[in-house]
Amino acid sequence: MSNNTLQETEVKLHTPDLSVVQSALETLGATLSKPRIFERNVRYENAKGTFGKQGIVLRLRQDNQAKLTYKAGKSIQDGIITRFEAEVIVSDFDTMDMMLRLLGFEPYMTYEKYRTTYTHESAEIVLDEMPYGNFTEIEGTVNTIELLINKLSLDNSPRITDSYTVIFEHVNDNLGLDFDDLTFANFEGINVPAKALSP
Repeated sequence: MSNNTLQETEVKLHTPDLSVVQSALETLGATLSKPRIFERNVRYENAKGTFGKQGIVLRLRQDNQAKLTYKAGKSIQDGIITRFEAEVIVSDFDTMDMMLRLLGFEPYMTYEKYRTTYTHESAEIVLDEMPYGNFTEIEGTVNTIELLINKLSLDNSPRITDSYTVIFEHVNDNLGLDFDDLTFANFEGINVPAKALSP
């Protein structure tokens, strides 16, 4: 994301075998900028519960640091998403969570993932291990994204325009699950077929 434009452009690809993607990145000469790390994310809603309907994301994330993120205004072309994104690093996850609650924002979902981050030229490539499957995200310009999809032999990988939380809703509906949080503990022993990721 550019600090000047406060805009992100990215694609999400369903890539069940991340080792193949990782090998392709290493062959390409991509730089491992952040080794595999566990993430905990909390999504918040406003008092009226309208953020989701408006396409607004308010998220607090903890990996090796805590970050507060706001996203809105998503547009999609050829499976590539562009939207406004503003993000700040905060010094204390729990204190920021308390402040958000005091301001009237309520947490409605926690989701976990493992993420490995690479960079290549002007793009960032992340390998995400979610409780229901594996994905690759590429962030950069549209031209750079399309070029990297080709170089990494990911042309046939499905482009997913839903967020991880919306995919979770599909999985819950399709498999008849009844839990609210997207955690590895909740998905232990549950097989999630690719068709369950879509409506």
